[in-house]
Amino acid sequence: MTPAADLARIIEALPSLGSAVTKYVEAARRAAAEHVVRKGHLDRALAEDAQRLLHGFAWIGTLAEAVRQAAAWGAALAERGQLSDATATALVIGIGEYLEQLSTGVPMSQNEIFRPTELSLNAAAAELRAIPAVALLLAEGNTAANRKALIGFLRSGEQVHAGLGDVMDMIREQYRRFAAERILPRAHQWHLADALIPDEIVAEMAELGTFGICIAEEFGGLGLGKLAMCVVTEELSRAWIAAGSLGTRSEIAGDLITQAGTQAQKAEWLPRIASGEVLPTAVFTEPDTGSDLGSVRTRAVRQADGSWSLTGAKTWITHAARSDLMTILARSNDTKGFSGLSMFLAPKVRGHKEAPFPTTGMTGGEIPVLGYRGMKEYDIAFNNFHVPEWGLLGGAEGDGFKQLMRTFEGARIQTAARAVGVARRAFDLALGYALERVQFGQPIINFPRIGDKLALMLAETVIARELTYFAAREKDKGHRCDLEAGMAKLLAARVAFANADVGLQIHGANGYAQESEISRVFCDARILNIFEGAAEIQAQIIGRRLLTAS
Repeated sequence: MTPAADLARIIEALPSLGSAVTKYVEAARRAAAEHVVRKGHLDRALAEDAQRLLHGFAWIGTLAEAVRQAAAWGAALAERGQLSDATATALVIGIGEYLEQLSTGVPMSQNEIFRPTELSLNAAAAELRAIPAVALLLAEGNTAANRKALIGFLRSGEQVHAGLGDVMDMIREQYRRFAAERILPRAHQWHLADALIPDEIVAEMAELGTFGICIAEEFGGLGLGKLAMCVVTEELSRAWIAAGSLGTRSEIAGDLITQAGTQAQKAEWLPRIASGEVLPTAVFTEPDTGSDLGSVRTRAVRQADGSWSLTGAKTWITHAARSDLMTILARSNDTKGFSGLSMFLAPKVRGHKEAPFPTTGMTGGEIPVLGYRGMKEYDIAFNNFHVPEWGLLGGAEGDGFKQLMRTFEGARIQTAARAVGVARRAFDLALGYALERVQFGQPIINFPRIGDKLALMLAETVIARELTYFAAREKDKGHRCDLEAGMAKLLAARVAFANADVGLQIHGANGYAQESEISRVFCDARILNIFEGAAEIQAQIIGRRLLTAS
């Protein structure tokens, strides 16, 4: 176990890390710009050809921001006298590991390691490693002794700090208790049965205010902001990702209507969404478009009475059958690209098992999936589907893409929070199993490689959480945060799947059985790198923003 004096010396170095990694990112930015920037602007053709370099730079920027935020959080806790040895040890393990990755190679996926040499950053990486604070964390951060010490703290009952303050801690405790009592005991049963989240659970979540966390109080919401939303989502997802994800559709619809809706639309829909009376679903993706929303082909034709008729196909629509309101992205004129797209608020009849889509003008079928089952995924076809005249969001034709982009910040922050919750559940399961499973006469947690895995699982979860909270705070301040949201989503999704994979490995063959909860967590975690913008899309966005930020 690391002596307290040594740990204190490392913590004292944390405030110096921010400037150190910022300097390294700036060197990477200059190097990346040489490949893809011409006359002060990103050259799309060059960026496409040098996609690996652009994405590698994005990952460097993401890990650097993660180090900055984790170090700042640790330093603030230390200043307030709230930094326990367990928390400090987890922190220095994670920061030490990420500094190592920054200066030697960043995993962009399971088989893609981006090396500094690819951007001619060898000298900059060496300079980074030579900075005293960085050198200290590299030498004494992610060490065998620290990993062993962290496991020792956990075995003695110590916890890693997660407090945010009185109100947020109260919200966390309320939702953690609800999730533990009402969701977790039956989540795996619901998963195996491929069942929707029961209506009574949805009703209880509504009573807690889950669907109105970010909706203004004047419209019946709680008006608490994105940080509160992260805490709620994290705790619900820690029990089951479907529970944490149920609020995402309300989050997207609420943001769309709040930011772009007419006063009549706000008055009609926001109170009903906040109360849980209306469950929305987001209808954006099409079979041949995926993330390429500029190629959306579903057509919206204005009728003589001012209403709209929609025809086209949509896919991967979550919770579509049980929803009451659809936010639909459709092409309302012949203009190609984004400018021809409009957003519609389209009410529908809530479906049921025998008739999932009873509304005239639409049909649909379920898409069987590996995990993320509690709301189900659907293909939908519209054939002269009727949308009332008032259904055009904001009464503004052609603004659909811009309206949608403004909501992606919140949606991606929430997805990062879901990933943090899933990552934490994977860790909880792996730790519990390692403590109980006896092999060769002792609990397997005694074996160094099992302890090492657990220590890094927890350390990375903590860092991903702090990066997610940072993005949420930026959003709550009213700042543009597509960069921060993308970084949080990119890293947290990687951590969630890594934890689920490692957690299953710790369970061994028992984890591969469908009856094992870690098998569900593994399947659930896999989607996080795909939806709300695949990892590659996130890296593209982050790389572009880092290069064009003033």
